[in-house]
Amino acid sequence: MSEEKTAPAQPDDLDLTQMPALAERQIVQGTVVRVDSEGVLVDVGAKSEGFIPPKELSARGDTVEGIAVGDRIHVYVMKVEGDEGSILLSKKRADLAHTWDRIQATFQSGAVIHAMVVDKVKGGLVVDLGVRGFVPGSHVDLSQAKGRQFEALVGQSIPLKVIEVDRPKGRVILSHKNALVESRAKNRAELLASLEEGQVREGVVKRLADFGAFVDLGGVDALLPISEMSWTYIKHPSEVVRRGQHVTVAVLRVDRQAGRISLGLKHILPDPWQQIGASYRPGQTVSGKVVRLVASGAFVRLGDVDAFIPISEMAEKRVQKVEEVVQIGQTVEAMVTEIRAEERRMIVSLKRLARERERSRVQEYITAQGDEGRVTIGDIAGELLRQVVTAGPPATESHPPAPEPLADAAPDAPVGGETPGHSTPTA
Repeated sequence: MSEEKTAPAQPDDLDLTQMPALAERQIVQGTVVRVDSEGVLVDVGAKSEGFIPPKELSARGDTVEGIAVGDRIHVYVMKVEGDEGSILLSKKRADLAHTWDRIQATFQSGAVIHAMVVDKVKGGLVVDLGVRGFVPGSHVDLSQAKGRQFEALVGQSIPLKVIEVDRPKGRVILSHKNALVESRAKNRAELLASLEEGQVREGVVKRLADFGAFVDLGGVDALLPISEMSWTYIKHPSEVVRRGQHVTVAVLRVDRQAGRISLGLKHILPDPWQQIGASYRPGQTVSGKVVRLVASGAFVRLGDVDAFIPISEMAEKRVQKVEEVVQIGQTVEAMVTEIRAEERRMIVSLKRLARERERSRVQEYITAQGDEGRVTIGDIAGELLRQVVTAGPPATESHPPAPEPLADAAPDAPVGGETPGHSTPTA
């Protein structure tokens, strides 16, 4: 045995007498001791250092970039020439073996991994796992892909689940859809657990319906009802939001058991009803546009709030249908009769405004006639009647009726009993 083998080990040195002989086709760890254009020299604890030729450095080429003296790396033993001969190593093959071990472990655990889509081929996508992986077209989720085409995913890192591994044939089959289903379920559970009523969240409008909009809160779709979008009445959600719009919403209700989330948009906006008393008061005349008709009345838009005209307050006469008096889009004037801010309700009246204006006209007439003498109720009624029938037919001149003939007189006798050509004899 040589003196080198019997010499006592120095600190940080390897005891070569205790080192097992290197065997071909095994993977060992070593320390890089030299890097140059000819290759990389690695100390693997053997009598001699191992050598990695450039073509065995990486699957992506013969570059030595990323490798420095002192690095600890795994290498594959390709060839050993005698006990003290040269040792030929490969980093590329060690990396490949570790990649297959990782894929196999991922397959067995069912974990989700991410990989870059490098190509679109007939029937699916090719991904880079360190080895070639294939995603069949039936397992590609295109719901988020622009144009719903495979090409839209090329160059993107996507979540995947391994569904088949054949190491001898170098085949790995993966599913994009299965990974997304699992990821969404996990995200949904985590989000539902973190949501609390009253929270303010950011989301993206995914789709619109007549009854509201669905907002993605980060993997979970929540409903934004149309009634919670605005403090005023809207006919369709598109009047407030659009698909793809980023919105800030308030969490109103969370049903974790059913997995339902209800959102509000108007709740993060200033509530106009809190300051309603500063702008409106009972007895005030207001003007607004009719925005909605219901069987019991009509809603009128007054700035940031909607006031209600009951059908009983539309006219003096009995109104059978609201449409007989007002139409959607019509601008009307009405009198504020009641404000209930806590209930977010304001009542206005067409009938009371008409009465008030009639009362004002009467008062103006009385005031105007005051300087001309005594005014009677008949004068006032006559004046009002004159105003009402001004557009009526003109009056015709009247003649007094002819007196009826006396019953005892002859038809041709003149009044007084005198006969033409005769005189009454005198006594």
